[in-house]
Amino acid sequence: MKVKVVMTISHVVGMTLLLLLCSAILLISCERWIVYHPYKYPEGEWGPSSSLDSKEDVRFLADDGVVLHGWYFSSNRSNATLLWFHGNAGNITHRLDNIEILKRLNLDIFIFDYRGYGKSEGEPNEKGIYLDSQAAYDWLVKVKKIIPKNIILFGRSLGGICAIEVASKNPAAGIILESVFPSADKMARKMFPVLPLSWAIKSRFDAIGKVPDLKLPKLFLHGTQDEVVPYNLGRELFSAAAEPKIFYDIKGAGHNDTFLVGGTDYFNAIAQFIKNINSLQINKNLDNPLTNLS
Repeated sequence: MKVKVVMTISHVVGMTLLLLLCSAILLISCERWIVYHPYKYPEGEWGPSSSLDSKEDVRFLADDGVVLHGWYFSSNRSNATLLWFHGNAGNITHRLDNIEILKRLNLDIFIFDYRGYGKSEGEPNEKGIYLDSQAAYDWLVKVKKIIPKNIILFGRSLGGICAIEVASKNPAAGIILESVFPSADKMARKMFPVLPLSWAIKSRFDAIGKVPDLKLPKLFLHGTQDEVVPYNLGRELFSAAAEPKIFYDIKGAGHNDTFLVGGTDYFNAIAQFIKNINSLQINKNLDNPLTNLS
């Protein structure tokens, strides 16, 4: 009987290890398809929009020669330039409704597609999308001649990781991080709570390791009902960030409906954040530019 028990335990252990190994191999081989969900042109929401009437169609190069595509929207009374890093799915056309409202805040907006998305060439990977993000920043500074103190980095979900990467290497007026996760490891633990597979993921997306060194003003926004990046992970990233910073709860919002559920208060929070940054640049003795944001 004892022999049978030992064999049974060994069998269970062996099957468990085999399951872990197979799962890890599957995760490694399919990681790109799990992380990135690009819509290539002409897929997307290219329907009528007044935003399209005022856009500048932009082609620019990443450092490794990949040709990228973006749209630049200008405002007659610009308060700042928003460099937009979108999430891991779709392409820039899926953000038109959001852009339509953000333009009312008197912002110039530059949104671009990472490699493999929309009209951008190549295939996405962590190193590549970082190169793309830097190239977008460089285009604003070198081609449009936008000075860094007028640039606000805005990253949503995976795009927040790219915004943090850019902020870690370049000056900017401020950074807005919406529905952003701390790292690939943290997300893997959320996605695979039973199986310890975080070690099998090649991508690092180490936002939590970088935010403690970012000294620029930071606005964190997160839906309280986020079903993709749990609210507590957004809070964890916020806790690790250096001052000045503020966290804005989007009550009842999930992952993809933040600006819809947040409504006017959501956009007012962004507008107030930018206003406070502009005040800080005028009054260098202002201790915390975010204190008036509620």
